Amino acid sequence: MHVGMGFFFQGGEDRSDHEVYAQQLDFLGEAEARGFDSIWTAEHHFTRYQMMPNPIQFLTYAAAKSERARLGTMVMVLPWHDPVRVAEEVAFLDTVSRGRVVLGVGRGLGPIEFDNFRLKMGESRQRFTEYAKAISDSLESGAIEADGELYKQPRAELHPPATASFRGRTYAAAVSPESAEIVARLGYGLMLIAQKPWSTVLEETESYRTLFRELNGEEPPQPVLVNFTAVDPDPARAKEMHAEYAFRYSASAVGHYDFTNPRLENVNGYEYYAGLRRNIQKHGLPAFTQFLADLQMAGTPDELVEQTVERARALNAGGVVNIFDFGGMPFEVSRRNVEVYVEQVLPRLHEVDTFRDICKPIPESTPVG
Repeated sequence: MHVGMGFFFQGGEDRSDHEVYAQQLDFLGEAEARGFDSIWTAEHHFTRYQMMPNPIQFLTYAAAKSERARLGTMVMVLPWHDPVRVAEEVAFLDTVSRGRVVLGVGRGLGPIEFDNFRLKMGESRQRFTEYAKAISDSLESGAIEADGELYKQPRAELHPPATASFRGRTYAAAVSPESAEIVARLGYGLMLIAQKPWSTVLEETESYRTLFRELNGEEPPQPVLVNFTAVDPDPARAKEMHAEYAFRYSASAVGHYDFTNPRLENVNGYEYYAGLRRNIQKHGLPAFTQFLADLQMAGTPDELVEQTVERARALNAGGVVNIFDFGGMPFEVSRRNVEVYVEQVLPRLHEVDTFRDICKPIPESTPVG
C-alpha cells in the first residue's frame, strides 16, 4: 500500500522555531530515499501548534529534493487564501514536479487564525465551497472564473496550467456530516485525520461513499489516513512514547482549536462543535484529550503493521500518511521513531495490498514547463 511521510512543524519547550525546521528538513532530505511514497505538510498560523504558513512553498522545496514522491497538502485552508493564487501556485508546483501534486483542502477551524486573517468564521463553509469549485474548475480548464455570492472572479488564464487532471487527486478533510456532503458534491476524496471513534468514522465514510456514487456515477478516490505514529520494538517503550507524546499533541490541538470555548457552537457552520464541547464538559478535559490521543497508532512494528492494514482495509483506504515528530519529541526520539518504522514497518506495508494507492498514476509523458 501507499505510505507517506507527514511533516508537522510543532514547537517544543526546548526547541526554537528554527531548530524545529532544521530537524524536520533533515528528515525531508531522506524521505524518498528511505522509501516513503509521498511527502505532506499541513497549514497553520500564529501559534507553535504547527508552524507552516504556506504548504505549497514547502512542497516546492520538497520537489527539488525528490524525484518521484508525491507532494501533498494536508490541508490548504481555502478561506484563508485568494483562490487565484492557490490555483496558480498549485498549477506551478504541478508543472515543476511533473504532475506529482496531491491537493488536500479544508475550510479551517482555529479561531485565532480566522481572527488574525480578519475573516468571519461563519462564512467559511460558503467560501470553501465557492473557492473550491473555482479552483478545481481552473485546474481542469486552465482558467479561473467565478460568479458566486461571496467570490466573484473575471476569467483569468493560468500560466503554466496544471499538467493533468486533478480529478482523483484532490482530497478534503471533512469532520461534520454537512462537510462530507459538500466534499462528495465537489468530487473529492476524503482525508481522514482521527478525531472520532472508529465506528463513527466507518459509518460516515460509507455514507459519503454512497452519496459520492449517486452524485458522480463512479467510485470515490480511496481515502487517505493521517496518523501521528509512535513505534518501538520494546512494547513498554512504545507505550511510554504514546502516553507522553500523543497526549501532548492532543492537548496542543485542543488548545489551538479552542475546543472548550463556547464561541464555536454559535458560529454558522460549526454547530457540530457544540456536541464536542458538551462531551468535554461531561467527561472532563483530560479524558477527552486521552480519547484523541488513543485514536492514533502506536506499538511495536508488528502492531503497527496490523493496525495500519486493519484500518486501511476497513475504510478501503489508499494508504497512510505518518507523522513521526510531534508532542515536543526530542530530536533523538523522533529520529529513532523514523528509523524503526523505515526498517521494520515500511517494507512490510509495501508488500501488502499493493493495489492500494492515493490517486491515479502520474502520466508517463508529463512534460516540464
